[in-house]
Amino acid sequence: MNADIIPARTPAEISLARTFDAFKAGLPGNMDVTKWREASFKAFKVSGLPHRRIEAWHYTDLRALMRDALPLASFPGAATIDALRAEFAAARVPRQRIVLVDGFFVPELSDGLPEGLKVRSLASALTEGRPDLIALLSSHDLAARDPIVSLNAALMQDGVVIEVAPSTVIAEPINLVHATASPTPAAHFSRSALILGAGASLRLAESRHIANRAQPVGAGQANACLIVSLGDGAKLAHTAMATGTAPAGVRLESVMVRIGARAKFDSFALVAGIGLVRRQMFVRFEGAESEALLSGVSLLGGREHADTTLLVEHVAPGCVSRETFKYILDEEATGVFQGKIHVAPGAQKTDGKMLCKAMLLSDMAAMNNKPELEIFADDVACGHGATCGGLDIDQLFYLQTRGLPFAQAEALLLEAFAGELVDGIGHEGLIKAYRREVSAWLSARHGPTAAPSRGLIA
Repeated sequence: MNADIIPARTPAEISLARTFDAFKAGLPGNMDVTKWREASFKAFKVSGLPHRRIEAWHYTDLRALMRDALPLASFPGAATIDALRAEFAAARVPRQRIVLVDGFFVPELSDGLPEGLKVRSLASALTEGRPDLIALLSSHDLAARDPIVSLNAALMQDGVVIEVAPSTVIAEPINLVHATASPTPAAHFSRSALILGAGASLRLAESRHIANRAQPVGAGQANACLIVSLGDGAKLAHTAMATGTAPAGVRLESVMVRIGARAKFDSFALVAGIGLVRRQMFVRFEGAESEALLSGVSLLGGREHADTTLLVEHVAPGCVSRETFKYILDEEATGVFQGKIHVAPGAQKTDGKMLCKAMLLSDMAAMNNKPELEIFADDVACGHGATCGGLDIDQLFYLQTRGLPFAQAEALLLEAFAGELVDGIGHEGLIKAYRREVSAWLSARHGPTAAPSRGLIA
């Protein structure tokens, strides 16, 4: 059930309304964009921050979890940009990169971009007001009535628009680096678009960079949208690393994808180290005989909360979708997986499969699974499944009999559990980077799970 009326505004909602009133005149865009912003914030105000009465947000009550709204981030100054340039060189951040700092596109830090790729800031695109681009950026029909997407449209400060010319093939990854540099906790709203022409091929690798790691990391708030359009025959491999060291942070990510005919979209995400994360994906097959592979791993400890919500719409016939997600939950962490495969009338020969597996390492951890099928065609092959459980005692015992201590045996099994999906990324350098993140998270755990009692020795 969807509830459009809420009884009272929370401090966070009041603060967001004041922020919009104070900053709307200075946000980028022409008159049409200004009207879009006004309509979007009006839509957000109808429901406010999403809460458990909204079905799609039932397990992530943002209204209760997000008690305040931080002030908007500002464009980074010259000193910040210079410091980041030095940090990128020391950390060997890949040269072929596009950089957003606190949600703002910074061309001075973006480098090594190949021919056939056109990159500009969202602010300039909104001011230019090209009708086809604004229509893509709005994508009202893909995420209809989602309050967080509406809030993002109302307050979007900047982002990046990437256009890949038809038939352009870019072999090495284009790295989209999200850098956090604000000296005080802040909120940023970014909206980006990626447009692949017919027959184009690209690998986009999103990553995080925290400036000046020697200082304590503030618990910021991020609301980011990525809107993707794949032309006929285009191929996009997408990876996203939603990781950090801010256990009280909030990160809301929305990915909206339109897929043309005979195109392929492959996406993987790793979530770890952020207090509250919601990744929602809206994928629509608009052309026949296309394929989408969606996967991800969430590593959660403490009281962290990670929500992956998917809506995959099969509108065209003969398309294939695969959704596979894994969770490792420790301490008092909460995982959420919601996935819906919608098959429209006429989308015959649809092949859709959805699977979520959760590994619970603590009696206090919780996993919420809600897979759905909504089918209006009669010649389809669709299915879904979900599992929750702990490590296999027999496997642990086998590894201990081969001389491994319990903690090492447990870590080896957990790394293998997550690594199965990491290895499917399809790029050796990225696989190594993601495996390092998984290993680092396992090493940083407070300790191994208590050893089972079936004759195993801790």
